[in-house]
Amino acid sequence: MSNHAQSKTAPPLSPSPPTRAGVRALSRFTFTLLAIEFLDELVDGSRQAAWPLIRRDLSLSYADIGLLLTVPNFVGNCIESPLALLGDTRHRRAIILVGGVCFALALLLVAHSSGFATLLAAFVLCYPASGAFVSLSQAALMDAAPARREQNMARWAFAGSLGILAGSLALNAVVAAGATWRAWFGVMSAVALSLVLAARRFAFSTNARHSDPPLERADASHERTDTTAERNDDADAPAAHPGIRQGALDAWRAVRRGAVLRWLVLLEFSDLMLDGFHAFLALYFVDVVGVSDREAGVAIAVWTGVGLGGDLLLIPLLERVRGLSYLRWSALAMLVLFPAFLLAPNLYAKLLLLGLVGITNAGWYSILKAQLYASMPERSGAALALNNLSGLFGGMIPLALGLVAERFGLASMMWLLLAAPLMFLAAIPRKEKSLETC
Repeated sequence: MSNHAQSKTAPPLSPSPPTRAGVRALSRFTFTLLAIEFLDELVDGSRQAAWPLIRRDLSLSYADIGLLLTVPNFVGNCIESPLALLGDTRHRRAIILVGGVCFALALLLVAHSSGFATLLAAFVLCYPASGAFVSLSQAALMDAAPARREQNMARWAFAGSLGILAGSLALNAVVAAGATWRAWFGVMSAVALSLVLAARRFAFSTNARHSDPPLERADASHERTDTTAERNDDADAPAAHPGIRQGALDAWRAVRRGAVLRWLVLLEFSDLMLDGFHAFLALYFVDVVGVSDREAGVAIAVWTGVGLGGDLLLIPLLERVRGLSYLRWSALAMLVLFPAFLLAPNLYAKLLLLGLVGITNAGWYSILKAQLYASMPERSGAALALNNLSGLFGGMIPLALGLVAERFGLASMMWLLLAAPLMFLAAIPRKEKSLETC
């Protein structure tokens, strides 16, 4: 009787530290996921650089290109939200692998497209396939090591920045070697398929309770026993694998909480100084500063190169500095640097300050996205779904900025981008919680 009483009052056992084999498995898992993000941005960087070639070969108009960028993005956001909710179920692995196969197929269709209609069909397939393959891989990375979400998101952002830069360089090298953009997209299709085969080795568990999860799918009989035991353990926690209806209800309840809504709003505001600023940067240098197209290209290169360096430096920085503290200090610095950039009297001063702005906003996306995941522990798919839905509203921001620029001028519109650091200072909490308890 006393032994029974002691068993009832004994504290729960703390999770055992990860084994050396578990650390190696986690490293392989992380590398595979980062490779998937690198490929996704490699494709995007290659596509941006290939637009002049694609337009000429397929006889596309500017209106055609606008539709090719708008329609697939809208379709993708609509489809990705339910896929993201399914990503919190036991079907996550299947969705990621099928998404990867569809992603490879879409790239193959791009390589063999014969006109506007076939290219549009390829892009319509590519966008939601990327959401299933890449976005759910990001969710899996966040679940694999909950205590290191910020660091892993910083690695994710660096892999993406490296992919964008490598994409444009690779396409130029391929064309200079005498090959075509079609051949390069065919190569990327094969690479995507090889990453799907590499990802098949992993279980993509949606349960973040295990400190040392069996990431690699077992083949040997004794390993199969361990994997079965883990599945039985998960069966005792039904909340770990909700259905899509339960996932939607959880997402609805979560978005009504202040913490979740805060990170969604801040992510959209951060985009003012990220993609929003990038979208108008070349036009600003040509129309406001009055430089040539070539010099505007130098500004874009400075922005891209400094952003890549900033993403790299952020990885060791987050080992020493709290992410939210870094965001507040970088927001204060941005309130000084960005007005100085807008008021700088000549091109060289603007390029110098542009580089400082690019370093200062490094990590905004990765830290905020990590906080969003942390605010919904073990519901990373629901976090993705909410982010996709908020992205439908955030996607209107470039249109709003364009309308303001049309009415009041591009130089005046640029000052609106300061809303991002101002919102950071107003909304980021000063009392920080750990990522596991946010």
